[in-house]
Amino acid sequence: MSARRALAALHVVATPDGAGVDWDETLALRHRIWDLGLGVAEAMDTAQRGMGLSWPLAAELIRRCGKDFAARTERGAGLVAGAGTDQLDPASRPGLPEVLAAYREQLALVEDTGATAVVMASRALAVAARGPEDYLQVYGDVLAEAAGPVILHWLGPMFDPALTGYWGSTDLDVAASTVLELIRAHADRIDGIKVSLLDARREIALRAALPPGVRLYTGDDFHYPELILGDGAHHSDALLGILDAIARPAAAALARLESGDTQGFLDVLAPTVPLARHIFAAPTYHYKTGLAFLSWLNGEQSRFVLLDGLERARDKGYLARLVELAEQAGVLTDPERAREYLA
Repeated sequence: MSARRALAALHVVATPDGAGVDWDETLALRHRIWDLGLGVAEAMDTAQRGMGLSWPLAAELIRRCGKDFAARTERGAGLVAGAGTDQLDPASRPGLPEVLAAYREQLALVEDTGATAVVMASRALAVAARGPEDYLQVYGDVLAEAAGPVILHWLGPMFDPALTGYWGSTDLDVAASTVLELIRAHADRIDGIKVSLLDARREIALRAALPPGVRLYTGDDFHYPELILGDGAHHSDALLGILDAIARPAAAALARLESGDTQGFLDVLAPTVPLARHIFAAPTYHYKTGLAFLSWLNGEQSRFVLLDGLERARDKGYLARLVELAEQAGVLTDPERAREYLA
């Protein structure tokens, strides 16, 4: 497998009524990813954190996934899991001490499973913070208390409008300066940062400015082939929701890259990009619908249901186009079944 880390942020399979998690089918999806040699990013926004997956359900998901990962003999590329503050209601306007306490609770649970923690962007912190200094204070305390290096998480408002102005500014240059100040001050406590801004130019500039040894995990589901390949001096690792849908070609492409076949890497991934851009089309935060639909078409889950009925967030025209692009990308295991759905 490629020296680049590739972590798939995975969706959860809902029970038939959309009220809970089908644990057997949800965990089977994780094993499929590990079997391909990829890693799992658990309980991220792809799993509907803040969009149907409550903190108690997320905690159970992390525990179960961690237990399954620990029991495997072939472990793929690893396990990371989201530690956030979603046990808080931002509408109650929690203060910075409450935000820090929430992070501590979730960080302890993730670390107890043996997973690497992803310190998720916090809606509660976005409400509580008065400026960049508050972000630096809270994150600095979290990093000081973490048992091992963590992955930071910068999620743009296209994925979650509640995170507009994260890091204390709507000016992304100012926000990036705050992020770099934090990382440079705590580089020994940070494995990397996941960046989901759908802005390749900005990601390239940020990764070039990172201290040695700190990874940039691309969350850019539009430009991932060239970002993972890199520019000769730097490259991005991957923590991507689209890997949920394109795990097989992604694993094959990374194997080619590891062998030195850069053109083969690009050739394998190129047909997946139109599919990714369609799945993550605006409103981007409803991309989970496309992932669950494709998983159902491929027989990887028994029903097309999301938590809280969010499978209805996209119309049939969107789903029909998804089928066409998935076939062109070579990710349909049974194209005939998909065509029957469209009939």
